[in-house]
Amino acid sequence: MYPFIRLATETLRVRRLPPLGLFDPHVIQIRCLPWDLDPWIELNNGRTLTLYDIGRVPFVLRIGLLKALRAHGWGLTVAGASVRYRRRVKAFHRVELRTRLLGWDSRFVYIGQTMWRNGECTSHVLNRSAVTGKGGIVPPAEVARALGVAPESPALPGWVAAWIEADAARPWPPAD
Repeated sequence: MYPFIRLATETLRVRRLPPLGLFDPHVIQIRCLPWDLDPWIELNNGRTLTLYDIGRVPFVLRIGLLKALRAHGWGLTVAGASVRYRRRVKAFHRVELRTRLLGWDSRFVYIGQTMWRNGECTSHVLNRSAVTGKGGIVPPAEVARALGVAPESPALPGWVAAWIEADAARPWPPAD
């Protein structure tokens, strides 16, 4: 089941925090609870992505994007992700989850998220998101203008650009 209570708790907590600049990191603390575990008593890989959701939603609120989404009748969806797992997170471990905007291209917004425990990164996700409207994907430059910022993105990191290029070469629909 989706952790709605965790999401609501983080969303309420963030309302007391100051707004963030567009590229400032949002940081929360999350504990790995029994319902987050896989059969090896570690954080389940699917739940990891769900916990990253819980980091993104308050981030969207703090940078003012949620207000812009509501004002224009837009939505926000995940359009792709690449995850790298490197360290185990076990039952009751506390991790620091960091979320920050990396930039955008003509269609998508790229968000980087990491989990840290005892000074070591346990996982990292590159999240490609799209703002959607009645006509389909809303160009990120239009979203930037709605946020009151320049429509041009800072240069995306090289590894993000390489991922975009590699993902564009991936066949769709897949053969199997």
